[in-house]
Amino acid sequence: MKPIRLIVNGDDFGASDEVNEGVIRAYREGCLTSCSLMAAGDAFDGAVRLARENPGLAVGLHLVAVCGRAVLPRSEIPILVDAEGRFSSDPAAAGVKYFFCRVARRELKRELTAQLDRFLSAGLRVSHIDSHCHMHVHPVIFDTAVELGERCGCRKMRVPEDDLRAALPFMRGNLAGVGAMARIFHILARRMKKKLMERGFTFAEAVYGYLLSGGMSEAYVLSLLDRLHFGTNELYFHPAVYDDGLFLSRAKSQCMAEFRILVSGRVRARMEELGIQLTNYDGLEAAS
Repeated sequence: MKPIRLIVNGDDFGASDEVNEGVIRAYREGCLTSCSLMAAGDAFDGAVRLARENPGLAVGLHLVAVCGRAVLPRSEIPILVDAEGRFSSDPAAAGVKYFFCRVARRELKRELTAQLDRFLSAGLRVSHIDSHCHMHVHPVIFDTAVELGERCGCRKMRVPEDDLRAALPFMRGNLAGVGAMARIFHILARRMKKKLMERGFTFAEAVYGYLLSGGMSEAYVLSLLDRLHFGTNELYFHPAVYDDGLFLSRAKSQCMAEFRILVSGRVRARMEELGIQLTNYDGLEAAS
């Protein structure tokens, strides 16, 4: 029987100084093993410096096609971004454009290639590929992501397919809508896995986090640890650290809460009790 292995990833590395601090402190002080770097993030340079100072931290490429800034200037990708060089904040509308607009697809491929180039120009090695808001489940972005992985020699990719039954007791709001989203992700993930295996890529056997995005709690994580698959799992977070006394938005408060989960003694103790082996995407070959 395979051991239970767990990749603990921090998304949005490079988005801000606060996110960078959350990722690095969760790695140094907690259970985080891996992170995903935004090439156009406002704090990209700081993230690169921290990654070099912490060579044991695996760093993947966090492709951005919505809800963020592009690497290329607007003059090169006018269909994709607004006057400030930012992508649409509506993933559904963006996904329709990327699927049906040939010009948008060409621009998108140039932009995602530029994101990889900026990552590589920093002297970092890509441990894995994923994306902001999981847009790489979109067939157009996924196909480009596969090409980029082959180009840089990284054949490891996140396939987000969460466990609805594990998340359900901790969910609030529109459960029917979340259930529909989980079904769509399941269909897209099945296509992803088939192509990834055909192209010699590897991926974690189970990925957790998107069904409770913006609502992750320590109680959920402790419950989830008891349900992990034998083999390699990934659990991803959005950690950030903010100064005491600041008024925080709901989103920033959640990021701070997720940082606390990552450095929680209760979480680490439960992992040790269950014999969970912490790893990163570099450990996938050893797990297969």
